[in-house]
Amino acid sequence: MEISLLFDFYGQLLTEQQAQAISLYYNNDFSLAEIAARMGITRQGVRDSIKHAEEKLLNYEKKLGLLSRFQETEQSLSRIEQLAQSLKENYDTDIADEIISTAKSLHE
Repeated sequence: MEISLLFDFYGQLLTEQQAQAISLYYNNDFSLAEIAARMGITRQGVRDSIKHAEEKLLNYEKKLGLLSRFQETEQSLSRIEQLAQSLKENYDTDIADEIISTAKSLHE
């Protein structure tokens, strides 16, 4: 799952062959043999391509941290929504509605 998420963030930084192999393997659940047949390379070539792509994706995340920042933001937004809901239930509903609406718009 992590590689698939990293691919969403950094997939365009991979070579075309690496991106295709990762997509077929992680997103479409193809076997190495199926990918090899589709791409016209050996199973070992597919495996190497996937491993190199995984290393690149992990390295990009280590350097740039986009996925971890995204996940932290999502968690913070969820917490804001919970707090606003509590505020709405206990105090000022207009302000709470605006906070909830703003937080939800950032999720989309």
